[in-house]
Amino acid sequence: MSIQLTRVEEFALITIDRPQALNALSFALIADLGAAIDEVAGTDARALLITGSGPKAFCAGADIKELTGRSMQAQHDGAVFGQTTFARLDRLPMPSIAVINGFAFGGGLELAMACTFRLATANAKMGLPEVRLGLIPGYGGTQRLSRLIGESRAMEMILTARTLTANDALQVGLVNRLIGADPLAEGIAFAREFSGFSLPVLALARSAISRGMDMPLQDGLRLEADLSTLAFQTEDAAEGMDAFSAKRKPAFKDR
Repeated sequence: MSIQLTRVEEFALITIDRPQALNALSFALIADLGAAIDEVAGTDARALLITGSGPKAFCAGADIKELTGRSMQAQHDGAVFGQTTFARLDRLPMPSIAVINGFAFGGGLELAMACTFRLATANAKMGLPEVRLGLIPGYGGTQRLSRLIGESRAMEMILTARTLTANDALQVGLVNRLIGADPLAEGIAFAREFSGFSLPVLALARSAISRGMDMPLQDGLRLEADLSTLAFQTEDAAEGMDAFSAKRKPAFKDR
């Protein structure tokens, strides 16, 4: 299999293991990726990290050989397949982190953008170069990029097929942090900044932010009120407030 699912302490790790093709996304690989994400959803992992095998690439994009000579219906079905697979990351009970260790182009960047967070090594390069092939992004790139860096920057990046360095990506907000020589260790350290909190509460916060992006402000505020009310009903909220009053560390139980 080209997707490896392992456990690193309290975290799940998905590795795209196709280094001979710069971890390019074949349709079979996307199917295996979806199965791995579903498997993670049923575990007690505190976060999911996704990375690529080898030092050169996180994921260089779609396998172009598979895209040629296909019918219009097959092309549409393929785009929906990629979109729905990546969207499973939104529904995970735990946050996800893309550890971008090299090239992240096309579908590879679209996968990274579907994660909750993105960390990038200094040698990382990323972009959506589909227009060079007479195509446009089809796995969510036109939608997620604009939400992450704004419409104007996304328009420029996609229409010019511009490649960003890791530092460029940090400056525009496409990645959260730059990481060094041990990407996995630094990814785990980043995950530990939130993994001790209540997973249901983290999920409510993620939902409020992501769903609110598609709403007018007043609708988003109503959504926040509803979800914050749900957070107050959790056992973890009672534990957190009690621990604060008692000046002790809370012991959250994800309930």
